[in-house]
Amino acid sequence: MAPNSLMQPIHNRMPAILDPADEALWLDPTLTIPEAALNCLRPYPDDALVAYPVSAAVSNPRDDAAHLIAPLG
Repeated sequence: MAPNSLMQPIHNRMPAILDPADEALWLDPTLTIPEAALNCLRPYPDDALVAYPVSAAVSNPRDDAAHLIAPLG
């Protein structure tokens, strides 16, 4: 996705985060109109997210541990 204004200084894209109100539509196996599901994909509200610095080790795909997402400092 395109980033919201919180994520924009960090990266030029962000994961799609579904609004809980859209989850049933997104997962509906009977849905036959792709545009209806695609309308669920929009930048998540800035005020619903928190950004903080983490270790640069988070970028190494060989590392997979909870401490990597702990705030620095």
